[in-house]
Amino acid sequence: MVDIDIQIPSTFDLFVKVKDSGAPIDKEYIHRRIQQHNGKKSLTIGQGLMNESSYEKILKNLKKEFCCSDNVVQDKELGKVIQLQGDQRKNVSHFIVTVGVSKKDQIKIHGF
Repeated sequence: MVDIDIQIPSTFDLFVKVKDSGAPIDKEYIHRRIQQHNGKKSLTIGQGLMNESSYEKILKNLKKEFCCSDNVVQDKELGKVIQLQGDQRKNVSHFIVTVGVSKKDQIKIHGF
């Protein structure tokens, strides 16, 4: 009989690679991640916007454009993080490029 040692994590942290890698956090990229919780429900998490003052304006327009709930969370290590209801990774990325906040090659989409 083959003995296989499998470790199943009890919780899933999307930022574990960023925190534990020891490397400085990329400030030149805008990261989009998805966090799934409770079946079909999910959150889109955005991190890395350059202009700190533009969060409120961007959130207001995202809320109008995609009809979703939004929130800004202050993280100790990652700074301000945007949370949007649902899987809005591609929509937000397209919106940011269209508005001119960032270039397409500066956006990284993570998740399934």
